[in-house]
Amino acid sequence: MTEQTKRIFGIDLGTTYSSIAYVDEYGKAVIIPNAENERVTPSVVFFDDDSIVIGDVAKESSKLYPNEVVSFVKRSMGEPNFIFLHNSEEYRAEEISAYVLKKLAQDAEQYLGETVTDVVITCPAYFGINEREATRKAGEIAGFNVRHIINEPTAAAIAYGSLDSNDERIVLVYDLGGGTFDITMIDIRKNSVEVICTGGDHNLGGKDWDDRLVAHMVELFQNETGTDEDILDDPDTWQDLQLSAEKAKKILSQRPKTPISVTHGGERVKMVIGREKFEEITEDLLERTIEFTKEMLEEAKNKGYQSFDEIILVGGATRMPQIKTQIEENFSITPKVFDPDEAVAKGAAIYGWKLGLNDGLIERVSQKTNKPIERIDDISVMIESNELSAQDFKKAAQEVADQTGYTLPSIERSMLKVKNVTSKSFGVVAHTPQDDEIVFNIVLRNTTVPITLKKDFYTAVMDQKTVLIRIMESETSRVEVPLDHAVEIKTAVLNLPPNLPADLPIEITFTLNEEGRLHLTAMETTESRQVEVMVDTASVIQGEDLEKAIARSQNLVVH
Repeated sequence: MTEQTKRIFGIDLGTTYSSIAYVDEYGKAVIIPNAENERVTPSVVFFDDDSIVIGDVAKESSKLYPNEVVSFVKRSMGEPNFIFLHNSEEYRAEEISAYVLKKLAQDAEQYLGETVTDVVITCPAYFGINEREATRKAGEIAGFNVRHIINEPTAAAIAYGSLDSNDERIVLVYDLGGGTFDITMIDIRKNSVEVICTGGDHNLGGKDWDDRLVAHMVELFQNETGTDEDILDDPDTWQDLQLSAEKAKKILSQRPKTPISVTHGGERVKMVIGREKFEEITEDLLERTIEFTKEMLEEAKNKGYQSFDEIILVGGATRMPQIKTQIEENFSITPKVFDPDEAVAKGAAIYGWKLGLNDGLIERVSQKTNKPIERIDDISVMIESNELSAQDFKKAAQEVADQTGYTLPSIERSMLKVKNVTSKSFGVVAHTPQDDEIVFNIVLRNTTVPITLKKDFYTAVMDQKTVLIRIMESETSRVEVPLDHAVEIKTAVLNLPPNLPADLPIEITFTLNEEGRLHLTAMETTESRQVEVMVDTASVIQGEDLEKAIARSQNLVVH
């Protein structure tokens, strides 16, 4: 491939399993098997002395070396307090995730004989600024040019919408993965995929079903042996039970019961767990996903969407039969299971393929019109306003087709518009007339991005020297919320000129781009002094720690 048509790979960086995909010469998304010839790779990292082992071997090694194995690290993305210590070296969640990414890319390069440089990485729709920035940093540590961070349900919808159908439909994507749950309403049309609303919980997933099984097994073991010891305090036992629970969950999705044995402290207890009991002890977890779905549907009604046509199930945990049963009971519709393990990576690959072809279109249309073009949407605007003739666009598209080997309809299909929404609300700390501190949200959750919004605030006293701007993120859709209902993600200081009166307007502008990255500008109106902040939050790896992680990753071969 030439530099202009460099392949952009799609990566599903999952809590429990990850995968990588690309679009082949026929325009079809294809999962790339790993070195073990498996289509998904466990997101498990084993620090084996000076080697880093990823995947199935790492997962099996957790039985013997539980303190040297890291799993479910995605749940700690963007958390400043997460540190894994190995050989006196500290590793953040972003770096550990980067090793999973390197393994996927390394195996893909071996399979295709082609270097992986540019990628689209997925994340849960419910990820906030911290987690999204951490995901991007993980890609950078792994050595990638991260072209885009895309929401997992959106990626799944792109894959679903790429199937041979011209039907316009409103789809709910019920995405229950190993560690996260998203419910998203998406309007799929011939030339666009538009997210309407999203909700969920990035700390709810298949692992929580596993944990309930583990707790149940511990209780049965205690009853059988007459001990009140918490056997999970033993790392070896804890790891063994985690693996047994995951296996049992998968069996119970196929069979009505499964035998399990628990060994601890020289004692072994055999037990049989039935599907009915499993569903009973996890009923509240499933109910939470239903409640999140109902909440999201209420928000969709406020945006004018009263109904939907289909529910598609994505994520390995949706194989549990009780999921389908509960959805049918609550929403009177039979959901479709859609490629649960692979849809997200395939959708990311299709989006990456679209970005690559769009690069070529932008370059050629820019040459033909002698105008700088930044985004593919600009071309659509030029066509609509007759700045670009249909004939000239067709010529540009044909040139890209000739260069890439794709068909002209494929190039035209890459003009697909993808619209997303923000999963959080963003605002600043302000004072009420009663001088109480509140969070005033400027961008509300489920607002379509990209978007730029402005709001005037006012200085508190005469001759105020500075304005402290505290940028806040929250999960509510209200404009004004209590301070303790939001999380501070960044601060900025605006210096003011002297001798200003009280109540001077301070104009604050929030800009969110397509992938939910936030840029803030604050300006005072007398001398137009301003401060700009690109919110790459302080809790995400940066500075010396980031440089150290990149250097370690560059010299590392994962196994």
